[in-house]
Amino acid sequence: MFDARCFCKSVRLGGSILVLMLMVTPAFASQVHKIGNDLYAYISDNDSSANSTFLITPAGILVVDTGLNEQEGRKLLTEIRKISALPVRYIVNTHYHPDHRGGNRAVGPDATVISTVFTLSQKMPGTANNSARERIGFTDKMALFLGGHTVEIYFPGPAHTLGDAVVYFPQERAIATGDLFLNGSCPAMDEGDMENWIAALDSILNLPVDEVVPGHFDLAGKEQLRHFRNYLAELRDQVSPMFRAHASLKQVLKGLDLHKYKDLRQYPKYEATFVDNATAYYYQLEKRARRN
Repeated sequence: MFDARCFCKSVRLGGSILVLMLMVTPAFASQVHKIGNDLYAYISDNDSSANSTFLITPAGILVVDTGLNEQEGRKLLTEIRKISALPVRYIVNTHYHPDHRGGNRAVGPDATVISTVFTLSQKMPGTANNSARERIGFTDKMALFLGGHTVEIYFPGPAHTLGDAVVYFPQERAIATGDLFLNGSCPAMDEGDMENWIAALDSILNLPVDEVVPGHFDLAGKEQLRHFRNYLAELRDQVSPMFRAHASLKQVLKGLDLHKYKDLRQYPKYEATFVDNATAYYYQLEKRARRN
């Protein structure tokens, strides 16, 4: 989806350049869905910027992920302020990628930031690593008790990245997955572990959950989450045997058959295609073989 409001096209007429401003209407506006008692999902209108989840309580507001930059953060805060004027006390970042934490300062300049120790150790481009705001890092799991709500935050092990955080709202039967799940899309793979990623999704599927807020794209339920999980499992089940048979990467890619998942979006510019995913997993297997 092209999310900009306008773009420029240069046309040469004689010796001069004529710049045409072509207005583009976005496919949809950001959407806010109430997914539980005091709990809301913010679905971004910008594919390059993450979705968010926010919990509004008498003790303050908790936000999961804040978008790509200050502009996206302000858009999110505008939606929050339509519902509550209470302060944003906590921000949970599901991982270190800028599209999930670039709006932190705009959304909650005085908020306490929570994430895995790995994520908090990763410097945001253009910012100092020793942020003055309070930060809470964890290595396994933690819980917040805020205004009568329980928020469970845990690290499922290396998956999309080496430091993903999942945020579970048990009373609301809802979960924010970050980029462990993209609704209807191939993922971009970082230096995580695809096999453990599948196990992490299996654990989520075993939770009492009705609403799943993906890292990007539309609000989902378990059916969509399971489809995404099955795609990763199919990738594993095809690539791993070929790797063990000493097939080259070129041979593996030629032998892939993922026609059952042709409904998934693919984004070459984000290295989020069948080929990209298979390549990333192949390299993970190579790395594991070298260690052994």
